[in-house]
Amino acid sequence: MITIQDVENAQENWGQGIVEISSVYYEGGDFVKRAELHIDSLYDYKDGSVLFKPTFASEVQFRSTFESALSYFTGENGVCPEDSGFAIKGWTNVRFQNDNIIIHDSTAFAMGNYFFTNLEGNEVKVEYSFGYTKDNEGNLRICLHHSSIPSAE
Repeated sequence: MITIQDVENAQENWGQGIVEISSVYYEGGDFVKRAELHIDSLYDYKDGSVLFKPTFASEVQFRSTFESALSYFTGENGVCPEDSGFAIKGWTNVRFQNDNIIIHDSTAFAMGNYFFTNLEGNEVKVEYSFGYTKDNEGNLRICLHHSSIPSAE
């Protein structure tokens, strides 16, 4: 069974991964390799299917393959020409604010806002829905990831 702590840990790992990809990019390191690790360790592309609708994807809205997710995060592999690399924008922190977490046996769903801190110290608010499942080793894997910019008030 999945616990709320499992979901919160997965969220922390996801946010830290985004920060590390940005950091490696700005240090001139192999940020693509770090992004590959991020996707491999957190998403369910290897063992299952992933429903991924990134925030800033409009031409190729849905990213059902590892390669298209990598394109979104790094903008490097040319799979989706619209991508400029979301994870290399200089994010210094990511924090999750869950509205709710629903757990049902070996799946969990979380919805709320997450906040990305940029190089100037400003936060960018994004709405998210994540779905998780457990892999054969008992690790949480993202099987649903949808995010969007809040509508204007």
